[in-house]
Amino acid sequence: MSKRGTKLTKEEELLLQDFSRHVSVRSSALFYGSGLVAALTPIWLFWRIHHMDLSVYWLAYLLVSGGCAWLIAFAYKNTKFGLKHRIAQKREEGISRDINKALQDDKKVTKKEKDERILWKKNEIADYEATTYSLFYNNLLFLFVTVLLSFFVLRTAAPLVNYGVSTLGAAGLIALLSTGTK
Repeated sequence: MSKRGTKLTKEEELLLQDFSRHVSVRSSALFYGSGLVAALTPIWLFWRIHHMDLSVYWLAYLLVSGGCAWLIAFAYKNTKFGLKHRIAQKREEGISRDINKALQDDKKVTKKEKDERILWKKNEIADYEATTYSLFYNNLLFLFVTVLLSFFVLRTAAPLVNYGVSTLGAAGLIALLSTGTK
């Protein structure tokens, strides 16, 4: 906290924002867009292989895909939050070395400015890496569990039940797994 009491400085607010659970509008749009694409992917599987015609089952496709997209975006956010701090810790030494090497000849830069640049770069890299890993991991897990449930666990179920349970079950599972601490 700052010396003025309960007010935070702009730098303190930015630092807290970097480690909060809230994601930027840009990241949120990326997560919901990617979640929708991932949720729409099983439609092709059920349309072509399970013969669930789009014109007949459009409402089920719409509702299930919407629910899946929300659950997948939830998993993206949770996974990103869990990874960002760990990635930042692992990248800190290398980033510090690079920034210090780049600024060693510049005598005008104070230690505080160097530390701020290191922190900013570390957070930027950690944010990018956590986002990409979160997208990759959750999409892979969602599609794998969907195929596993659809073709092996629910292979004798009615196509509509198979679609709903396998896709919502997979999305729910990755959302649940994303809330874990390790």
